[in-house]
Amino acid sequence: MNKRWTIGKIKEFVEKNSESALLSTEYHGFSQKLLFKCACGNNFEKTFTKFKNNHQRKCEACQPPKASR
Repeated sequence: MNKRWTIGKIKEFVEKNSESALLSTEYHGFSQKLLFKCACGNNFEKTFTKFKNNHQRKCEACQPPKASR
C-alpha cells in the first residue's frame, strides 16, 4: 500500500525520528527538496525520501556525505 505523506505527517516523522526540525510548510511530492534545521543550527535541504530511507537526517557538517568509491 502506498502511504500518502502530508506536510503534517512528515513534520511528525521528523520530530520523532531525528534531532532536526522541518522548516518547509508545503509538500508537493517525493522529488521536492524540503528545508530542515539541524540540531547544530545549520539549515539543509533533502528530499523526504533521502531523509526517511537513507537516514540522512543531519546537515553535511554533522553528517558528511559518504565518500563514493
